[in-house]
Amino acid sequence: MRGQKERSGLFQVWLQLLPGALLAALFAAVGILHVTSRVLVVDAGYRLSRMEEENRQLTLQNDRLKLELATLLSPARLERLSREQLQLQPPPAGAVIPVLSKVPAPRAPAVARAP
Repeated sequence: MRGQKERSGLFQVWLQLLPGALLAALFAAVGILHVTSRVLVVDAGYRLSRMEEENRQLTLQNDRLKLELATLLSPARLERLSREQLQLQPPPAGAVIPVLSKVPAPRAPAVARAP
């Protein structure tokens, strides 16, 4: 009988502690969830910041490459290279003969006549 009373007493203690323990577990779970979500938000912010910096760097590199392309394709540079490296000269006067191409005028589509 004594063993049963001890068990009953332990059961009563567990019943009294259970709501508090469940409440503490609920607060802990909510706290862990909140901290986890904040960490994810901060991590996303850092990733966004890194991507924005990478975007700025790539835009700057693109602008430099566009400028380099424009420089490389400039007519003055190409003329200088053709004269210096390829020893090309402009043709003498009268050496250029224009070719006029006669392109036939487009025909009007044939219209079917009604009988």
